[in-house]
Amino acid sequence: MVERSPSGISQPEVESTPGSAPVERAGSPLTASKVAFPTRVAGIDIGSNAMRFLAAEFQAPADYTVLEQVRTSVRLGHDVFLTGRLTESAMAAAIDALLLYQQHIKALGIARHRAVATSAVRDSDNADEFIERARTVAGIEIETITGAEEVRLVHQAVRNRIALGEDRWILVDLGGGSVEVSLVDSQDVHWSVSHGMGSVRLLEELQVAGDEPGRFRRRLEEYAATLRIPAVQRARRAGFIATGGNIETLARLAGAEPDTRGVSRLRVSALRALIETFAGMSYRQRVQELGLREDRADVILPAATVYEQLCTQAGFDLIHVPNVGLKDGIVIDLVDDYARHEPHVERQEQIVLNGAVSLGRRFRFDAAHGRHVARLALSIFDQLEELHKLPRGDRRILIAGAVLHDVGLFINYRRHHKHSLYIISQSELPGLTPKEILMAANVARYHRKGEPSPSHEAFMALSDKDRARVTRLAAIVRIADGLDREHRQSVHDVRARLNDGTLTLELQGTGDMLLEGWAVQRKAALFEKQFGVKLRIREEGRT
Repeated sequence: MVERSPSGISQPEVESTPGSAPVERAGSPLTASKVAFPTRVAGIDIGSNAMRFLAAEFQAPADYTVLEQVRTSVRLGHDVFLTGRLTESAMAAAIDALLLYQQHIKALGIARHRAVATSAVRDSDNADEFIERARTVAGIEIETITGAEEVRLVHQAVRNRIALGEDRWILVDLGGGSVEVSLVDSQDVHWSVSHGMGSVRLLEELQVAGDEPGRFRRRLEEYAATLRIPAVQRARRAGFIATGGNIETLARLAGAEPDTRGVSRLRVSALRALIETFAGMSYRQRVQELGLREDRADVILPAATVYEQLCTQAGFDLIHVPNVGLKDGIVIDLVDDYARHEPHVERQEQIVLNGAVSLGRRFRFDAAHGRHVARLALSIFDQLEELHKLPRGDRRILIAGAVLHDVGLFINYRRHHKHSLYIISQSELPGLTPKEILMAANVARYHRKGEPSPSHEAFMALSDKDRARVTRLAAIVRIADGLDREHRQSVHDVRARLNDGTLTLELQGTGDMLLEGWAVQRKAALFEKQFGVKLRIREEGRT
């Protein structure tokens, strides 16, 4: 990646940067999305400690030149992590930054842009007010993303900078409000866990006014020691990668120069030496003697402590610092979205599928069964568009609910549908909003046993319209689950034919499918009630 000098637009601070099977849709062939190169895009990262803007010109997918980078010191997380609300002053400062970014977008002739908000906005009670002001005053549409979507975007940037190959790497992305720990390779995020131990959050929650520095440091170390990396596939881990402004600063302070690809390598021994240095200095000394920005000097010790704890726990003594982050992932993803050979909606569905499978793996679920039920459910959904009248976007909710319907078996078979509800609703899935995640959790909850009821709290948390959508999607998942009753994928395909109030499902598959037909009939009541049809099963052909 080659950089150009920033344009002449005024700015507060300019940063430099060192050198599975697709989801099926019946009757919808893949069509190439056209993007003309070169093209200009921009990404906006609204973080807890600062806001960042990146404009880039792409000559081809993942091959870009930086046109402009801006970092604006707006600490949205300062009060959110204490009071749960964004302050008026912080919102005003953020809107001013967005107005500036909008100027850059217009001046640089940006074709597409995406603005995302992370932990601080995600956790604030008045996020809707801020998002609305951003739209009406600055003309910027903000998307509040989950930690899982944040990991996906960071992974996009990292794999463009480091040749990950087929090996598994630990990827740690530390922001102001949270830290995401993931296992990744060049193709996928295999699992990811999020902890509320961002640098700003740790500072606000653990620092006590008038406390002597040593006590704060010990408190930090004890708290960070509770972080855990899941003990899976340890032998295959190739290395430890860290992203975020703090690790880039730490690498620079340690004299770890980036290589020709822009990757710095920081020894853990050097990181520990820096921790000792920070612990013996006041905030003002860090600013004056180390040249740290004021909004970096106070959070650098919490950040360094988290990185050191995680790298040590993972068993590595070297940290790879790619010097890219969320903003880079946003612009790469924007272009990738339009340059791929599938339309945007199909790519979003694939993102949800990959995220659901990744989550299911953490709970040792039957991936083959979950994916097959999702495929059958999507086939039924597509064939019955005129009957269910649900929007195309509900396919993403259906995918998540169908893939993960049995994930609760990790806890116990008894009441596993309720355990599935809990696991999904308390997790993050890339490609879905928090509301859509709750809807998917309810779809999984109703794949068996009782029907939705006013006494079910998670169901009643949805609007009337969303409850109706969930019930119809759950009815479809019940049928698809019945079609794989034995988890052997005996039913390869299903054809739906509606005639005079009777819906006939014609099954194609292997061997005797009597048990699957029986299971569907047992689960048919909710489907028949929702769609006003009588369900009938017919074996169309065997292979």
